[in-house]
Amino acid sequence: MTASYILILITIYFLFLLVISYFTGKNDTNTDFFKAGKQSPWYLVAFGMIGASLSGVTFISVPGWVAASEFSYMQVVFGYFVGYFVIAYVLLPIYYKLNVTSIYEYLNQRFGTTSYKVGAISFFISRVLGASFRLFLVALVLQQFVFDDLNIRFEITVALSVLLIWVYTFRGGIKTIVWTDTLQTLFMLTSVILSIYFITDELNWSFIDFLNSEELTNYNKIIFSEDFYSKNHFIKSFLGGLFIAICMTGLDQDMMQKNLTCKSLKDAQKNVVSFSIVLVAVNFIFLLLGALLFIYANKMNIAIPLLDGKPKTDLLFPEIALNSGLGSVIAITFMLGLIAAAYSSADSALTSLTTSFCVDFLELEKKENQKKTRKLVHIGMSVLLIIVVIIFKHVLDTNVIDGLLQVAAYTYGPLLGLFTFGIFTKHQVKDNYVWLVAILSVVLIYSFSNIPSENLGGYKVGYELLPINGLLTFIGLWFIRIKSKV
Repeated sequence: MTASYILILITIYFLFLLVISYFTGKNDTNTDFFKAGKQSPWYLVAFGMIGASLSGVTFISVPGWVAASEFSYMQVVFGYFVGYFVIAYVLLPIYYKLNVTSIYEYLNQRFGTTSYKVGAISFFISRVLGASFRLFLVALVLQQFVFDDLNIRFEITVALSVLLIWVYTFRGGIKTIVWTDTLQTLFMLTSVILSIYFITDELNWSFIDFLNSEELTNYNKIIFSEDFYSKNHFIKSFLGGLFIAICMTGLDQDMMQKNLTCKSLKDAQKNVVSFSIVLVAVNFIFLLLGALLFIYANKMNIAIPLLDGKPKTDLLFPEIALNSGLGSVIAITFMLGLIAAAYSSADSALTSLTTSFCVDFLELEKKENQKKTRKLVHIGMSVLLIIVVIIFKHVLDTNVIDGLLQVAAYTYGPLLGLFTFGIFTKHQVKDNYVWLVAILSVVLIYSFSNIPSENLGGYKVGYELLPINGLLTFIGLWFIRIKSKV
């Protein structure tokens, strides 16, 4: 599939999104931008959240991770599943009771201004880095398979990608996102299913043949419980997934903003529970696709693509879809799936960053010209994402989803500790010292994660860093508590 055809496909796709944006952004009010008028159907939000949760990282990086880690990622996904029930029945009732626009307003009411700002800053850093991870991966693929042929620089690719997102979100905000996410999720899942179908057909297999094949047994081990010291031990992965779900969804303005557009708490809970069930199945399908890609590559002698002279498994899926001679149908469905997966998370990230900055930092409700301020912030957040993605190209050398989950351990830990302390104790804290507790917990956890494994008796640090970080924050808050008189 040539670069020009891919560009035409991208153009048609975004024209379709602009049509949706036109109808959903007619009112162009802050209420619609931030909360969609609290009229979103729960099933629409649930389906759209699948694409937003998976993103381009899952679409490419999870399949690319299979060769090194087999199906161990499912251990993390099982943790996600339990975490979503905590979100539905512990966190959502709090947010709906307080009727918040930004979920970090809870911290202001519970502890005070400093805690509120610490929570908002933690989210802001987390979401900027997370959204940039996702955009980086997609821009990388577009660069390697499209824009290099047109002699367009990576920086221009990134800027164009973010500009397209800004164009269809600057009026409708979250109201537009709810509808575009639904479309994007449909494209993404269709792409994965068709990719599996065409590759198995090329191998002269049915899907059942693939599931029963001896080749699949080289990749499909799920539970790793032999060595507790290893990074992917079941307990460590499960607990990491549990807290990653709670933090990266339940304590994340991006994901919760969609849930808060539902008409009622009951609808929001139905959304989260149904979404959690579907997400387990979808992640398993992605891992099956990953195994199939490596089986196909081995049989057809397709080499892992190189990036800066190093093998990059994240690029195997696009290499096979676009350059292995499987035909235009799989190439088209891959590109649609990739674009959909990428922008279903990036567009909502841009909207939530705008929301958080307006509400948590600028206190928009106290300002004049609120709509103008919101639009200027939206532009500013777009520029920030462009800058961070470009920086990633020069510093990132890990599998993207692994890197994303590692970053979450540092940035979401203070949020986890603050919300846990607020929900499960009745104590107030010395609010002015909360920022110090948050910084100390991150420094300690960073130092711990960089201790060589041989100095820990061979123990390899994994995703358990996130709950440990939250625990350290909780302990720090305990030391600065003001005992309740109740």
